[in-house]
Amino acid sequence: MKKHIPNIITLLNLFCGCIAVVLAVNNNFVAASFFVFAGIFFDFFDGFAARLLGVQSNLGIQLDSLADLVTSGLVPGIIMFRLLTLASDQTALATLSNDWGDAIHWHDFTFAPIALIGFLVTLASAYRLAKFNVDEEQQTAFKGLPTPANALLILSLPLIIEFQKSDAMNNIIVNVWFLLGLTLLSSYLLVSPIRLFALKFKDWSFKANGIRYIFIILSVVFLIVFQFAGIPLIILSYIAMSLMANSKQV
Repeated sequence: MKKHIPNIITLLNLFCGCIAVVLAVNNNFVAASFFVFAGIFFDFFDGFAARLLGVQSNLGIQLDSLADLVTSGLVPGIIMFRLLTLASDQTALATLSNDWGDAIHWHDFTFAPIALIGFLVTLASAYRLAKFNVDEEQQTAFKGLPTPANALLILSLPLIIEFQKSDAMNNIIVNVWFLLGLTLLSSYLLVSPIRLFALKFKDWSFKANGIRYIFIILSVVFLIVFQFAGIPLIILSYIAMSLMANSKQV
């Protein structure tokens, strides 16, 4: 029975992702974010449970990536699509030389073609997860931004709009060029060869895990001070600390 426990936890991740997809499609970004956060929680603990119980398996690895593709790949793509649709409705894309900013009406569904670029996040997530499954060098460190981290980055945008109530931040977020730039940047980070440290503790000593402890403390500070706006800062600090750690090893 115990060999099935990690897979059950992984399926809970997938279940949360399925609910988040339905909510995101219906523009309920706050509730969708809650279920993505829950899915990421299960994603963290399925591997922990597998190691604790000594029941790691190839099936579990494949199932984990399939669940992540929905929760941390498809949902962020949908949200980016929706945000780009919203931004294109509010912005005059006069500098574009074509009609990508014009809305298309198809039955009862209306969208701007430029918003489809948001799904690059989903495509890059799929490529990143497939690459992870066949890359044996990513056991202790990651190559490219992990899909859950990228999902948190994108999900922070509607949460900032909903809860921070800052006109300055809202004007930045609901801007086509900002969203397009973020989509391209996050898609690149997902598939990039940049080595990023993993939050995996072999022991609890500060000597072996100093960068992890510092990152966790910094993340808590960012969340307390900046609330949801601290999430992008956390992701940026994660990348910056990894690059500094890499430079010291060269």
